[in-house]
Amino acid sequence: MNPVQFYKCLADETRLRSLLLIAREGELCVCELMEALEESQPKTSRHLAQLRNCGLLQDRRRGQWVYYRMDPSLPEWAQAVLEQTRTANPGFLADSIRRLERMADRPGRCGADC
Repeated sequence: MNPVQFYKCLADETRLRSLLLIAREGELCVCELMEALEESQPKTSRHLAQLRNCGLLQDRRRGQWVYYRMDPSLPEWAQAVLEQTRTANPGFLADSIRRLERMADRPGRCGADC
C-alpha cells in the first residue's frame, strides 16, 4: 500500500471515524455507521466506497445489509497506525460509540428478519 494514498484516504473526518469504528467493532453495516456518525445513507455509503477503493475495507452483503470490515491484506504498518490512532484518542470516537451502543435493532442482534 502506498503511504501517500493511505493518508489521503484518511484525510476526511467521516472516513477516519468510519474506519476507526470498524476497526474497533470488527464489522459494521451502513445503518450502524449512519447512526454512529449521524450522517445520511448516501454520504456514509460514498465514504465507505472510497475506503473500499483505497484498499482499506472489504464488504459483504447479507440480505438487505452490506457489512464492512478491514481488508485483511492491509499491511501491518497501516494496521498499527489505525490502532494507535484509535487507542491514543479515545475522545475522538466517544460520542459515536455511545450512539452505536444505544442503537436499537442493530443487525446481528435482531431476529432472522434482519
